[in-house]
Formats: sequence, structure tokens, C-alpha cells
Amino acid sequence: MIGITLTADQIRSAPPEVRRWIEHQVLAGLGLAADAPPQPTLPMQSAHLVALSADDAAKVLSQIEGMLPAVNVFFEFARPGVSLGQPPVMMVRLIDILHHTRLQNIGQVMACLEVINRALAEVRHDPSVRFCGFDNEGHCLIAPETQRAVASVWQTVIAKQHGVAEGEAA
Repeated sequence: MIGITLTADQIRSAPPEVRRWIEHQVLAGLGLAADAPPQPTLPMQSAHLVALSADDAAKVLSQIEGMLPAVNVFFEFARPGVSLGQPPVMMVRLIDILHHTRLQNIGQVMACLEVINRALAEVRHDPSVRFCGFDNEGHCLIAPETQRAVASVWQTVIAKQHGVAEGEAA
């Protein structure tokens, strides 16, 4: 076995396919990725993604509120992500969602995302709508409006909890 040490600058300046390969090797070494090598990126499909309003996001939250892991995953999308493409989509790494929610594996994250997608389909009365989509590099894609809507719902939840805490202190 041979080990190679790379600096962060070397990795950042490497071609995209090399960075993808390095990321895959790290994830596979941690047991978080499939053994298959990463495939070239597919074009991002945003046509099936819908832009949620704050009202839609609140309705989705009410559909999933009894499933704490799904709620935790849902609120991960309140964090700002990377915006790419035209029309723009927000990109969030599944591994980051896994880390922040402290779920055990990517499969659990995917199960929560499917719960959220089903909840949205119920809210919109349309089985073809999707809260999120995926690329083949381990990224979850949402509409920028959806990120803002989830962030708005998060702020509302925090404000309500803060108000309850102040009311209890009085």
C-alpha cells in the first residue's frame, strides 16, 4: 500500500474529475459510498423540482412533524447552499446532511428525503412534484425559492419558541 499526502491547495487546483475521484475515495474509505467509481456528472435536472413558498414549506413541515429525522433533514435546507446553473438550483452535499443530522448512513438521509418528497406531493395534490432531486455525485438539488421558504419556516419556528420561552419567564 502506498499513501499520498495532498495539500488543500493541491486538491482545490486539481481538475474536477480528480477532485470527484478523491472525494469518492474518502467516502468509500469511511464506508459512506458505493464501491463503484464516480460517473461523469449528469446534467442537472431541475424541471421536476418545484419552488416552494413559505406556506408550502409550512404545510410540508406539518405533514412530517411526527418524524423527527425527516424534520431535521428538512431544516438542513434552511442553510444557504451553492447556487448553480440556469435556471439556478441550490446544491447541498448529502454527506453534509448526514453529518449535520447525525443519521447513521446516506440510506437514512435518502429515506427522509423521500418522506419529504411524498409530503410535498400530498400538499400539492400532484405525485410528479419533487422537493429535491439528485445528481450522481452525492448532491441534493432544490430550487433557490425552496431554500428561502424553508429558512423562513425555520425562523418562524424559532420565533415561536422564543416567544413561548419569554412567556414562561414572565
